[in-house]
Amino acid sequence: MNNKIFNLPVLQQLTPVISLSQQDELPILVISHAKFRAAIALQGAHLLSWQPSGQQDVIWLSEKSVFKHGVAIRGGIPICWPWFGPAQQPQHGFARTSTWQLISHDEDSDQVSLTLMLQDNAQTREYWPHSFTLLADFTFSEQCSIKLASQGNYHAYAALHSYFRIGAIEQITLAGLGNQFIDQLAQGTLKAQHGELTIKGRIDRIYTQANTATVINDPSLRRNIEIHHQQMSDVVVWNPGAELAEHMADMTNDGFNQMVCVETARINTPLIADDSQPAHLAVNICTQKIPPT
Repeated sequence: MNNKIFNLPVLQQLTPVISLSQQDELPILVISHAKFRAAIALQGAHLLSWQPSGQQDVIWLSEKSVFKHGVAIRGGIPICWPWFGPAQQPQHGFARTSTWQLISHDEDSDQVSLTLMLQDNAQTREYWPHSFTLLADFTFSEQCSIKLASQGNYHAYAALHSYFRIGAIEQITLAGLGNQFIDQLAQGTLKAQHGELTIKGRIDRIYTQANTATVINDPSLRRNIEIHHQQMSDVVVWNPGAELAEHMADMTNDGFNQMVCVETARINTPLIADDSQPAHLAVNICTQKIPPT
């Protein structure tokens, strides 16, 4: 799916490296830079791909993702806001299925930066009765940075619901998650963990005392993915496992094996915005090669 996006016809060339394309019903910003390539759907300000030169894509996107108005995309980095999970409908909030506006962009020989904006409107007020301005700042280089700023006067919950591409789920380890988590598969039971995490089946955990950096060690692809969380209160780890994946219409049966979600989140502690101070949530992603043994 990622390669398909980069081969879409160009509808408008915005700058030498940024173009506008369309996948089915959704407009896509495509960035083709000498040092990386990336793609963002305007629906949801949804990062679909970030691929430093010479690497496989760092972001996982389902081969069966649906690109329809109002339908959540499976994979990438959805912005879950102003709530997380099924607390209200639609699940994970309305930001990920709303159309955002590109309001600024800049580029040079090393990086590209873009800012997308979502503001309250008649449709959002049907779900949530608040005035707001939500800004998503993306900076792409040999690293990837996403900074979410929510302006207004309210409490909100959020997650940068990052899907990462891996070689094989049972071969990775995750470090930096801390030693306490809420097990969503056990009625929200609080449990303890010691040491690094390995994944042997379906998992849905909210780590409440995670470090500010999570590292995915991926020997199959011979790289580490470092996820640096900023202004987070929690880190979520999710994988549907084989059985659930078989019942997901927007994921291939074996898709679970090449992805893991490590999410920068504010779930147990809300983002608090007021008229003088916006609330922030951010993530910075980089990779390091694992040398051959």
